[in-house]
Amino acid sequence: MKRFLFFFLISLVTWGTNLKADEGMWLLPLIEKLNIDTMHALGLKLSAEDIYSINHSSLKDAIVMFDAGCTGEIVSEEGLLLTNHHCGYDAIQNHSTVEQNYLRDGFWAGNHGEELTNPGMTVTFLIRIEDVTDTVLSGLQDTMSESNRIQKIAEITTSICRDASAGTHYEAVVESFFGGNNFYLFVYEIFNDIRLVGAPPTSIGKFGHDTDNWMWPRHTGDFSVFRVYSNKDGKPAAFSSGNIPLKPKHVLPVSLKGVQNDDFTMIMGYPGSTDRYLTSWEIYEMLNITNPNRIKIRGLRQDILLEDMAENEKINIQYASKYSISSNYWKYSIGQNQGLKRLNILRQKEDQEMEFTNWVNGDEQRKQKYGDALDMIKKSVQGREEFQHMLQYAYETFFSASEITAFANKATYLYVTLLREPGNRDLTDSLTTLLRNNWEAFYSEYSVSTDRKVVPAVMRLFSENVPAEFHPAFFETVRSRYNGDFERYAQDMFDKSIFANREKMENFLRQPASRILEKDPAFSAARSSLDIYRIAYLGLTSFDEQYEKGHRLYVAGLMEMDSDKVFYPDANSTMRLSYGTVKDYCPLDAVHYDYFTTLDGVMEKEDPDNREFVVPEKLKELYATRDYGQYGSDGKMPTCFITTNDITGGNSGSPVIDSEGNLLGLAFDGNWEAMSGDVVFEPAVQRCICVDIRYILFIMDKFAGASHLINEMKIVR
Repeated sequence: MKRFLFFFLISLVTWGTNLKADEGMWLLPLIEKLNIDTMHALGLKLSAEDIYSINHSSLKDAIVMFDAGCTGEIVSEEGLLLTNHHCGYDAIQNHSTVEQNYLRDGFWAGNHGEELTNPGMTVTFLIRIEDVTDTVLSGLQDTMSESNRIQKIAEITTSICRDASAGTHYEAVVESFFGGNNFYLFVYEIFNDIRLVGAPPTSIGKFGHDTDNWMWPRHTGDFSVFRVYSNKDGKPAAFSSGNIPLKPKHVLPVSLKGVQNDDFTMIMGYPGSTDRYLTSWEIYEMLNITNPNRIKIRGLRQDILLEDMAENEKINIQYASKYSISSNYWKYSIGQNQGLKRLNILRQKEDQEMEFTNWVNGDEQRKQKYGDALDMIKKSVQGREEFQHMLQYAYETFFSASEITAFANKATYLYVTLLREPGNRDLTDSLTTLLRNNWEAFYSEYSVSTDRKVVPAVMRLFSENVPAEFHPAFFETVRSRYNGDFERYAQDMFDKSIFANREKMENFLRQPASRILEKDPAFSAARSSLDIYRIAYLGLTSFDEQYEKGHRLYVAGLMEMDSDKVFYPDANSTMRLSYGTVKDYCPLDAVHYDYFTTLDGVMEKEDPDNREFVVPEKLKELYATRDYGQYGSDGKMPTCFITTNDITGGNSGSPVIDSEGNLLGLAFDGNWEAMSGDVVFEPAVQRCICVDIRYILFIMDKFAGASHLINEMKIVR
């Protein structure tokens, strides 16, 4: 371990020629040591302390994790927050009804009293990051089994977190990096009174929908506006009418200067996950199992959803967020497989593994330490193949696509209690109340008629693509009683199940009984599906220990082998910084994409007969009169731009910041030509797609008449 740390420290202070300047999602405390000189050379005018400081206000204090899945930024002294429209989409949908459809029409609060509450939503501020690698590693021995190592790490990190948060309202977590070779402590402050302030209509916020998703050029006004509230002492508090807008430690000034090709940009946020240290066997698994399964199952369900959504406005509202979440990574999987094949990533990984093997075999000590690493990974990935396939099909089919079985599964704990502890009224009442609350939330966004179509379709797909020995028990009922007809089975299930009927469900919740659940066909299907899922899960995780050790050693070996290279860790939903420039690119021979788009492109794409490209009348009027106010440039209204910044999912809503710390726009997507970017960064074609802050302000001011929100911001011209 000491030898590894030596090589890691060497890598921190040596700039490798084989790492592109734009590549990497960097840990903030290491910027001064690793990145600041390169960033200054690209045009940055701030110091590392201006970006991340634990002693005074810095940029990191304006950046938040938004609702544990996106990023946002504070843009006013009154706690005003910007993030993407697709990040706020679920909240916008939850507040929408057929009579008051904010998805269709948009929403803008005229004052604080009109802002809409969002139970369960959180905004998380980073307080500090601390390297605790030495503390963790000092409690480990090389002779430990991987399971003992993991257990000991859990003990040590629990103690570290307890000490870090003692006497405060902060929350602390230790995250591992570089395959479990390094460890950092993150201390957070989490606010949970978050209110919706404004959102453009979907025709702006999701302009282009699935067709334009992951594509450039783009013309999407992908933003929404929220506000963070605190108690009167500035501390996090549950919703209360007595809460006040948060007084933030730092606010991002908003720039109207616009962007030019080669301008410096940096992005700060919470990227979810990357896999830059995968091996060829894992790429093969991705190409042949994970992505094809997701494409096939989700694609089938989405076609059914889309048909019903197009015909019924209520169903469209109910399923808007579900469809969007599903289709986003359905299309991503299509693009990722194409990118992996086009760029021959499998071969690149095989070449790297050959180089690693030759390096290991060149020294006896290296052979003893790293000689089994790749073989452990290979055996693990190849050994888990059938379980990976089976688990994914079981989850996507029974606990995602089939909503009735997914919800019926939530009654399992109540059923066990009714069966084993029938006299425990307190626990039964508590579980019944929980199920009732879940039911009410579920049913408000559920169409029985739509699920009746989805369920037989995805179950049939499961039966055709998963070996019979891994079929759930109720499939035998389908074969014997319904002659293999999933449609007949499903219609009978929906007719008889309490989970498809509001009145039956309410009667059950008033007098819950185990015999009712035992006779319920949806609950029976859920139970046998869960049995299959458990088998797959246990089979898959039986390879975890071997894989984790192999991966940890492989990453450590790579870093020792290339000790002249600066390494960065994979994304893991912790705050990172990436830097780059505004940049055009050429995706194909004789094809050039400019670095920005304008409102002209919105009008060129308009198609009133296609829901994806409908343009609001008010926006067309503003375009016709060129009424762009202070937000236009050279007679044009900028909409989006692209940069070379390294991002991934979780960076949605991240601020794009200029050389002086001002807000230029919001990151919201990657581009189609670089869908393999989570595995390998491709600088020639990899781009971050951003909505221009000038377009955001134009929509808020000229389109929505919400100039009072702009008045809160510090505008830089």
